[in-house]
Amino acid sequence: MENILPFKKYHTLLFDLDGTLTNPKEGITKSAAYALSHFGINANPDELIKVIGPPLLYSFKTFFGLSDAEAQLAREKYRERFSAVGILENLPYEGMDTLLKDLAAAGYNMLVATSKPTVFAMRIIENFGYSGFFSAIIGAELNGARSEKDAIIEEALESQGIKDRAGCLMIGDREYDVYGAQKNGIDCAGVLYGFGTREELQNAGATYFIENVEGLRRLLL
Repeated sequence: MENILPFKKYHTLLFDLDGTLTNPKEGITKSAAYALSHFGINANPDELIKVIGPPLLYSFKTFFGLSDAEAQLAREKYRERFSAVGILENLPYEGMDTLLKDLAAAGYNMLVATSKPTVFAMRIIENFGYSGFFSAIIGAELNGARSEKDAIIEEALESQGIKDRAGCLMIGDREYDVYGAQKNGIDCAGVLYGFGTREELQNAGATYFIENVEGLRRLLL
């Protein structure tokens, strides 16, 4: 069940991309498998779900034991496939387009804060016709700079000159979103339709737990 607390008015919503706005499972897992095959590592799609969310270098080193240099090369191989094919192997969550339209009409300032490189995030947002809903799309740099979620959220807030952080809500599906929000002094709604588990989000300390897109509507509208 969702835990919808007595509503606290927010003026700014920061959305994670993968697992929150869209379902990128096919494109990310196939691109990760392509990269890992270069090192003789054969991983099935279910095993590769864990790479959705954290920065790629972290995933390749932590989950597959690659060295720093190997992880850099794996990221390059990943991007070979992802930039050409995987970026469009992606589906919007049902009802998200209508929700974004209604949130914009309600006067929310909306931003995207993602660990995916900004250049890729912008292409995905544009592909689904979501660009007009967001004041800014902030992601990582291609060279790996600003890849941690707290730095991305901080940049997103600063890009809008936002001082009232009590009025901001991060919306994401992984513990990285929750920790990044906490480091910036803002609440976080953990969505359970993405790739993080309820246990993961609870342990991280999410403010809300949202079962589906309709649950976000009930929370925010």
